[in-house]
Amino acid sequence: MRYSNRRPWFPDPLEFLPKGLTKLYSIWISSVYPFAYRGRNLSFHFTSLVDRRRAVRISIGNSVSMRQNAWLNVATEDPAGEPIIVIEDNCSIGYGSMISGINRIHLERDVLVGQHVLIQDHNHAYEDITTPIAYQGITEGGRIRIGQGSWIGFGSSIICPRGELTIGRNCVIGVHSVVTRSIPDYSVVLGSPATIIRQYDPETRAWRMGPKRSKDTQTPEAVSVPMGG
Repeated sequence: MRYSNRRPWFPDPLEFLPKGLTKLYSIWISSVYPFAYRGRNLSFHFTSLVDRRRAVRISIGNSVSMRQNAWLNVATEDPAGEPIIVIEDNCSIGYGSMISGINRIHLERDVLVGQHVLIQDHNHAYEDITTPIAYQGITEGGRIRIGQGSWIGFGSSIICPRGELTIGRNCVIGVHSVVTRSIPDYSVVLGSPATIIRQYDPETRAWRMGPKRSKDTQTPEAVSVPMGG
């Protein structure tokens, strides 16, 4: 059997179809959906999900991208009040990820959300043992804030059933981590529940193993953290 050594000089024409659909869908959403605030240069994959009726409770900054099958879910039908989901400039929501809010989920600028990530400020109610859980609704929930420049790794979950949960600036959430408590700036966390495995100390200008320690602690070797995109 003979094989050609020639390389194709043009890409597969079918590659342009999803790109074209995404462009058209982005224009449609930007033009028609009644967001609380809508920035410029938005990119919504044509399979991403946003309820037009609830867009009034969503604020989106400039150059925000929603990848394939990503979902912004406002878990209330009340059109009145401040935005529930706030996404600042240059954020990216990865393939299959879901942001579900009933009170407030705020992503500061330059946050990168990987694939299949769950960010949710509430839980499903279950305490009434006489009623099927499917009919009990959701809890009152809490509030989530993710700091500028942070990276949320593949398959991670950030859940706040009550109170305030804050992830600091430039934090790394490792693969399949479950975050239910606040994390300080410049931290790397991993596991379920997520624990700090590395943290930058501004006083010594060095990275350390685990959370911030006393000044006489020596700087450890680097640790590799799986992210998965």
